[in-house]
Amino acid sequence: MKYVIISFFLFISINLFGQKKIELRFITNGVCEMCENRIEKSLLKLKGVWTVEWDVKTEETFVVYFPKKISEKEVHQAISNVGHDQICDCEEKKILAPDKIYEKLHNCCKYRNEEIRKSHEISG
Repeated sequence: MKYVIISFFLFISINLFGQKKIELRFITNGVCEMCENRIEKSLLKLKGVWTVEWDVKTEETFVVYFPKKISEKEVHQAISNVGHDQICDCEEKKILAPDKIYEKLHNCCKYRNEEIRKSHEISG
C-alpha cells in the first residue's frame, strides 16, 4: 500500500511539473491600483494562468501560463474585456479594448485621457 501511495504522488508531481509554462511580457495601459487589481484578477481567474504581475509605473504585464490550457490570444482578450489596451512586443501590435467597455471604467482609470495620466504621473 505504501508503494501505491508513493507512486500516486510521484505520478501527480510529474504531471504538474512536467507541463511547459510560457512567460509573456507586454504593456497594458492603466494608471492606478484599481487598474492593477482589475488586470490581475481578469487573468488569475482563467484556467491555465499560473501567475500575473502588472507594474503601475512601467505598465508592464508579466504572465506565466500553461499553453495546453489557454492561448496567448485568450490572455490578451481577457484584458481587453475589462477595458485595457495592450501593446505586444511582437511587431509593436496594439490591441485596443472596446470603447463601450473602456467607457465603463471608473473616471480615475481612464488612461486614454492625458490629464488623468498626468494626475497619476504616467507619461506616454
